Amino acid sequence: MDKVIFFIALSLPVIFFSKKSLFEFHSQGFTRFFSFECIILLFVFNYTKWFSEPFSLKQIISWLMLLVSLWFLIEAVIRLRRARKPGIVKVDEKLFRFGQTTELVTSGIYRQIRHPMYSSLLFLAWGIWLKQPLWYLIPAALLASWLIWLTARRDEKESLSCFGEKYGEYMKGTKRFIPFIL
Repeated sequence: MDKVIFFIALSLPVIFFSKKSLFEFHSQGFTRFFSFECIILLFVFNYTKWFSEPFSLKQIISWLMLLVSLWFLIEAVIRLRRARKPGIVKVDEKLFRFGQTTELVTSGIYRQIRHPMYSSLLFLAWGIWLKQPLWYLIPAALLASWLIWLTARRDEKESLSCFGEKYGEYMKGTKRFIPFIL
C-alpha cells in the first residue's frame, strides 16, 4: 500500500504538468507522460536499493547511467535556453517553455543527437532499473524505452513540419539518442 501511495504522490506533479496533452493522443506529450509514469514505477520499486552494495558493478553502471542522464538534461536545457530569442516565442501550450524554440538548435550535444532530453530519460529509466534489476520490472523499463522512442518520433514529425528540409538534413547527420550509435 505504501508503494501505491508513493507512486500516486510522485505522479501528481507529472499529471499537473502534462494535463494539456493528456487528451491529445497523437502528441509527444501524451506518450512522454506515460514514459514518466513507467520511470516513476521503476523508482518506487527500487529507491530502497539506491545506496545498497555501493561498489558492486550494477551500482557503478547505474550511477554512471544516472550521471549521463543528468548531463544530457542539463546540456540540452542550456542549449535550448541559449537558442531562445528575446521577444520571439513559439507558442505551443503542450510544450514546456524551454522547448518552445523558434530556431533549430544544432550546437553542443545537439550536434551529435537530436533528442538529448529523451535520451536522458532512457538513461534514467535503465539506471533506475539497474539499482535492483528485477526481472518483473523489465517490462516497465522496456515500455518506458518504447514510449520514449515513440515520443521522439512524434517530436521529429513536429520538427519537420516546423523547420522543414533544414530539420530533414539535420536528421541525416545526427543520431536519435546516443552519439555515434543510436
